Amino acid sequence: MKMKRLFSTVVVALSLSLMSVTSTLADEIDEAVRGLQAEWGIANYKTSDENKEAAFKALVDKAEALSGKHAARAEPKIWEAIIRAGYAGAMGGVSSMFNAMPQMEKGRDLLLAAEKIDANAMNGSVYTTLGSFYYMVPGGFIGFGDNDKAEAYLAKALEMAPDDMDANYFNGDYWLERKKYKKAIPYLEKVLALPDVAERPIYSEGRKAEAAAKLAIAKKKAPPF
Repeated sequence: MKMKRLFSTVVVALSLSLMSVTSTLADEIDEAVRGLQAEWGIANYKTSDENKEAAFKALVDKAEALSGKHAARAEPKIWEAIIRAGYAGAMGGVSSMFNAMPQMEKGRDLLLAAEKIDANAMNGSVYTTLGSFYYMVPGGFIGFGDNDKAEAYLAKALEMAPDDMDANYFNGDYWLERKKYKKAIPYLEKVLALPDVAERPIYSEGRKAEAAAKLAIAKKKAPPF
């Protein structure tokens, strides 16, 4: 009986120790992801156009290292994909399309991998980001763009997180790109009505400014009836 009791005590102690280590590691990963989010906000909204590409290139390297180190977590993969999209968008020059497409393809693959790990991670960001990729990237022989897939992913993102700022923003932007101006308006209006995202003031300010600019276009071009 004493041996059995001792064994049970050891098992419980080991379990508690492992839980503590796991919790600490999760906290470290979450903190690192928050760091990427903050740096992305600065690169995207506070960096001059001529310095954006270099800023995003450095951030891609950092994000790739984090997702490689924690391959079993979805969040670093999601943010590496988002950052790669920012890097692609910041590329200039005549050959920018050919240089940008591999970044978008890598980003798509990271998101699909993240979906298999945890489709619910970060408020359904997998689907919001996949949706944005599929309507922003050209289709045909150039890229993997597909409006049907974009629409399906964006609808799923909104279903999962109806009050998410990005889910509403990209649904609005999608319909604006499709010249469905009346459909775009409610989503963009909702972005402006949502509270700022806690701990992400630069992002919140920047995303709302983008939504306001696109809302003005949608209202100007929307048919009267």
